Amino acid sequence: MKAIRRFTVRTVLPEPIAPLARLAGNLRWSWHQPTQQLFERLDPKQWRRSHDPVALLGSFNREQLHELAADKDLVARVREVSEDLDRYLTGARWYQGLGAEAPKSIAYFSPEYGIASVLPQYSGGLGILAGDHLKAASDLGVPLIGVGLLYAAGYFKQSLSRDGWQQETYPLLDPDGLPLTLLREPDGTPAQVELPLPNDRVLLANIWRADVGRVPLLLLDSNVAGNDDAARHITDRLYGGGGDHRLQQELLLGMGGVKALRIFQRLTGCEAPEVFHTNEGHAGFLGIERIRELMDEGLSWEEALAAGRANTVFTTHTPVPAGIDRFEKLQVAHFFRAGLAPNVPTDKILALGEENYSGGDPIKFNMAVMGLRLAQRANGVAKLHGVVSRGMFAGLWPGFDTDEVPISSVTNGVHVPTWVDPRIAELARDKFGSGSIRERHWDRVYDVSDAEIWTLRRELRGNLIEDVRRRLRSSWKKRGATDAELAWTDDVLDPDVLTIGFARRVPTYKRLTLMLRDPARLKALLLHPERPIQLVIAGKSHPADEQGKRMIQDLVRFTDDPEIRHRIVFLPNYDIAMARTLFPGCDVWLNNPLRPLEACGTSGMKAAINGGLNLSVLDGWWDEMYDGDNGWAIPTANPSTATGADALFSVDERDDIEAAALYDLLENHVAPRFYAHEAPEGAGAAGPSEPLASDDRLPHQWIAMIRHTLANLGPAVSAERMLEDYVRGLYTPACSSGREIRANRFAAARNLAAWSTRVHHAWRDVAVEHVDSLGMQDVPQIGDLVRVSAFIRLGLLSPEDVCVEVAHGKVSEGDELLETSFDQLILKEDLGDGRYLFSGEVQIDRSGSFGYTVRVLPYHPSLASKSELGLVTNA
Repeated sequence: MKAIRRFTVRTVLPEPIAPLARLAGNLRWSWHQPTQQLFERLDPKQWRRSHDPVALLGSFNREQLHELAADKDLVARVREVSEDLDRYLTGARWYQGLGAEAPKSIAYFSPEYGIASVLPQYSGGLGILAGDHLKAASDLGVPLIGVGLLYAAGYFKQSLSRDGWQQETYPLLDPDGLPLTLLREPDGTPAQVELPLPNDRVLLANIWRADVGRVPLLLLDSNVAGNDDAARHITDRLYGGGGDHRLQQELLLGMGGVKALRIFQRLTGCEAPEVFHTNEGHAGFLGIERIRELMDEGLSWEEALAAGRANTVFTTHTPVPAGIDRFEKLQVAHFFRAGLAPNVPTDKILALGEENYSGGDPIKFNMAVMGLRLAQRANGVAKLHGVVSRGMFAGLWPGFDTDEVPISSVTNGVHVPTWVDPRIAELARDKFGSGSIRERHWDRVYDVSDAEIWTLRRELRGNLIEDVRRRLRSSWKKRGATDAELAWTDDVLDPDVLTIGFARRVPTYKRLTLMLRDPARLKALLLHPERPIQLVIAGKSHPADEQGKRMIQDLVRFTDDPEIRHRIVFLPNYDIAMARTLFPGCDVWLNNPLRPLEACGTSGMKAAINGGLNLSVLDGWWDEMYDGDNGWAIPTANPSTATGADALFSVDERDDIEAAALYDLLENHVAPRFYAHEAPEGAGAAGPSEPLASDDRLPHQWIAMIRHTLANLGPAVSAERMLEDYVRGLYTPACSSGREIRANRFAAARNLAAWSTRVHHAWRDVAVEHVDSLGMQDVPQIGDLVRVSAFIRLGLLSPEDVCVEVAHGKVSEGDELLETSFDQLILKEDLGDGRYLFSGEVQIDRSGSFGYTVRVLPYHPSLASKSELGLVTNA
């Protein structure tokens, strides 16, 4: 018989161990070793199966719970860990020392969050990054509030068919069985967000709260009574559906998310966010909801836009236009005309996402473009990605050089306590003192002997191999194999063989199958008699990406070859639980995307903090942090994403060249160094080491690279470093702008809006009429001064409305300025009739070709950058 109704009964714990419920409910346990050890103590076997405190507590019957409550040592330990959580949640941390300039509260919006395997609300790097962002904020005491959606089936579970084809399943999640609590009104009814939909329909959403340490995460769920069937399924799957379905998800995330924040403020009394951070364009509609709120307070569209932009930060994660959500403008208009923002002009909303630039599609509504136009500050997620983003969105700032496009960068980081293996954390505590991993005393790794490091690396490799064998056997059984056919899985991989990992999403640009360009050569590397390698590979393809699925199938078929299947494996259903074993167990982390299409790529960072070396194309984070001693760089054939006449090689030629370079590095550089077991000569190359017995032979150069990686990359790739960069470089300036523009009943917003409107209308009359230069020698020399005088027509604008600059630097053969510097020219004379003379001196600071020009830009103290309005007049 089947049940006609299913529900989850929460465990009621005896009073002595009641704090276990709170410990299970706060996701800090997912990165806090003492809390994990406490739950493991309750039932080691059950804990190893689930790593889920809520499920673990729910597995005990009343008698077992009372037995646990009678264990005095356990009760004491429960009290200790609970008191530690209290101190963690309430004590002052790094952020509390920053003073009053720091924001009182920050709202962080993301479509997915990868926090722990028990809360599967992520698909890949964007979600894992968002989860690490929240965890690091918690550890640093940053007053963040996360906002997202609760997907009934998460992303998807991946398995393989007998012939290696990816198969997807979507098991439904029960919120009552997750570490979530439902936000309720004082009368006990669920607190709900409400959005109007076309055809007189209404979208309701409950608000679930997850506690990520000190950070509350609000997740909106449309599967509620009161919604029609279509509305109930809006939050069915992460990135599910398309068209209207995806648009409604993003409307709920952005507009509904702001409404959820306001409800949370009302019910908890928490501080109103002073900064809004839009993590990728999916959440961009939050800006429209905030404009609606401000217009309800009496501000005009222009004033509300200025006020909303001032304290909004937008982070772009994609380096390619194809990665951006775009909708039909008519489609977006259809939903807003249903009353989503009744007092906000629909044509103004549509203009925010309009691709009104060269190469844009006039009928499309671009979510990233809207995000940029709604935020005064924007960033990419690595230095190279900042460069790529400035080029990709340069059309929004015509007349400016690409490097002046106002998109900065904050390089991503990873949450060290989550991703560092417990054995490495334990070694750090023993050798460096308590808490040293998080306090960044990474250079103390030089005090650890070569033998200890090598022994630990072998343990981590062995732990991975044990996990691989278990997962591989399970995968083959799902593919239809019988136990009698699977004895070979007991001997897959070798704990003494160089182990290389590759795991990520499988879009084509990440080139999962680059390693298969020459199958015979790869096979020779796997089976090398003296220096073999072994590969552990994992990854999911989007369900609609047939090409990505085909790449997985091609790889799986290669790994199925009986001759090599003990040296190369593909593991389905890559997730956080798998990653926590995979990263520490691999000696080398492989990454071979098509440069520069990797925005950041944090998987290699997770390997690095565990002592793994990186073997990667110079893309994303590796482009700025590779130093020659922390791994290897795979050369690229084409200079970028050049195609057609600009490309040096065809796609096939490019992949053949880069694959050959990969094989060469593995065969002639990576493997020889791993297997170069040398007798020690006193101290190790990278620092002092303890004396070893004369018969001990270790790869000291390899171990030196491990030390160098931990000491130098450890602090650089930390999510705490990332959060500090966000706080100092983006959150605090955005908060300052927001406070200024809201002061005195939005006086500055009204002033900026009026000024901006006036400048836009008058700018067509601004011109550089004439430029003179004095003091130029017949043969100019370095150090000479040139006086530049510019005659500027401003029309209806005044000199206070503009900044006049002389741009100077090296000149290319096509007269383009390179390595440009800017000096401001000073108003010298009012010539009448809207004409002015500006003048200043330029020092010649280089030999060779040198040139200059003059330009005029709008100036207002409330602008965050000179290029913000996208207006410039060049000579």
